[in-house]
Amino acid sequence: MTASILFVCLGNICRSPTAEAVFQSRLKAVGLANQIQVDSAGTGDWHVGAAPDTRAQAAGLARGYDLSHLRARQVSQEDFFQHRWIIAMDQNNLRDLIQLAPAVHTAQLNLLLDYSSLSLVDKNVPDPYYGKIADFDRMLDLIEDACQGLLVHIHREII
Repeated sequence: MTASILFVCLGNICRSPTAEAVFQSRLKAVGLANQIQVDSAGTGDWHVGAAPDTRAQAAGLARGYDLSHLRARQVSQEDFFQHRWIIAMDQNNLRDLIQLAPAVHTAQLNLLLDYSSLSLVDKNVPDPYYGKIADFDRMLDLIEDACQGLLVHIHREII
């Protein structure tokens, strides 16, 4: 069976689609793209069906990640059974996921920055939505680093 990971933020138009694209790129680079499915969703429903924020797309494209084909969706109850890992971008979304989760489910819930190699006091990927372009670059820095650590962790679990 193919393993599956779901990245989650608030609206699914900045952080989680960026993490999806970055992680998919990392999987392709190490030949695991056929073994692990990657998806993203939001805890909120404000942007369902929308493409990622244009600033997130531009920041991603500048580093070789194409987010243009992704569309926002909201986390569903089925996600807690369809995905082995559900990775939240921040504490608020992790708390929301824990509240949304069925009493019994199969997903492992974690924060993305738990896998970072950086010495971070704050384990939240800051939401750049109301920020500047530099905030999208900082978001990408954190996501790229943590996705590498997450890849190592998941590789150990599935191999």
